[in-house]
Amino acid sequence: MPKILLVKTSSMGDVIHNLPVVSDIRAHFPKAEIDWVVEESFAGIPALHPGVGKIIPVAVRRWRKNLFSRTVHAEISAFITRLRGKTYDVVLDTQGLIKSGIITRLAQGARCGFDRQSAREPLAALFYDKTLRIEKNQHAVARNRLLAGRTLGYSPDDPVNYGIATDSLPLCKRGIEGDSSTVEIPPSPPFAKGGISLPTWLPTAPFVVLLHATSRDDKLWPEADWIALGAYLAGKGIACVLPWGSAAEQQRSQRLAEKIPLAIVPPALTLAQAATLLSHSIATVGVDTGLVHLAAALNVSAIAIYCASDPGLTGLYTNGSAINLGGAGAPPDAASVIDALNSIAAL
Repeated sequence: MPKILLVKTSSMGDVIHNLPVVSDIRAHFPKAEIDWVVEESFAGIPALHPGVGKIIPVAVRRWRKNLFSRTVHAEISAFITRLRGKTYDVVLDTQGLIKSGIITRLAQGARCGFDRQSAREPLAALFYDKTLRIEKNQHAVARNRLLAGRTLGYSPDDPVNYGIATDSLPLCKRGIEGDSSTVEIPPSPPFAKGGISLPTWLPTAPFVVLLHATSRDDKLWPEADWIALGAYLAGKGIACVLPWGSAAEQQRSQRLAEKIPLAIVPPALTLAQAATLLSHSIATVGVDTGLVHLAAALNVSAIAIYCASDPGLTGLYTNGSAINLGGAGAPPDAASVIDALNSIAAL
C-alpha cells in the first residue's frame, strides 16, 4: 500500500487539473494512501475527491506578506512539523515551481518532479531526488498524469477522470450551508434526483451559471456581451445565476442582474457550495477562472471565454461537453458564445 504525497498548491485551475492524478493512482493502486499539500484557500478542491486522504494546507501567499511576523513564523513551523510527521514512499511535485520544490524537499520520502527542461521554473528540479522529462507542448492535465504514471510505473491510458463525488456536495436537507431558509421543489430538471431541499434564492427553473469574475481586468468579458447572453437565455425561460467573490464582483453581478431578466445574484458561497451550484446547472459560461474548470471537472456543459490568454495548454480539458473560445486579444462575441452553448447544451 504505497504512501504518496502530492504537492500542487495553486492556483485553483492548476489544482483542479491535478485531480485526475488521484483517480489514476487509485485505479492502479486501490489501497494507496494519497495526501495533498495545497494552498489554504484551495483546500476545498482536493476535498472533493474521495481518493484524497489527509489535506495539508499551506499559506505561502499569505505568509510572504508578513514574513517577519511571529505568528507567521509559528504557522510555518507548525506546517513543517505536520509535513514531516509522516514518511511517504513518494513525494510528487506536479507544479514545478521553486516554492513547490522547497515544500517537496521538506517532506519525508523519495522526492520526484519535472526535470530542468520540463519544470515551469527550471531551478525547481534541484529539490528532487528523481526527475523526469515530460514534454511541455501538452495540456497541463496530460503532463500531470504522465509525470505521476512514469514516477509510479504505470501508463495513464484511461479517459480523464476528475473523480469528484457529486453526491457528497453540501446541498442536502439543510440547503447550502449558511442559508438556513430552504424550499422543497419537485423532481424536475435539472434536479433529477428530486426530493431535495434547496435554498430559496435558487431558481426552480433550469439555470445557467455565468462566471464573469476573474483575477485580472484584461481577462474580463464586456458587460454588454454578458447582458446579450443573459437576455437570450431568458428568452428561452432559462435563469442565470451570477456568483461573486469580492465587493467589486458583487456590484458587477448586481449591475448585470438589473439588465438580465430572470437573473439571480446569490449570497457569498464557499468553494464547496459553488461546486454544488455548478453541478446543478444545465451549463456554465465563464471567463478564464478556476470555477469554469471546476464546472468542466463536474461534467457540466461548459464554455470558457478567453480575452487575454490562450487556452492551448491550460484550457478546459474533459471527456464531456466543453468548449474554449477566444484567445489573447481576440475575445469571442456574444453570438459566438450563444452558438457554442447551443451546440453542447440542451437549451
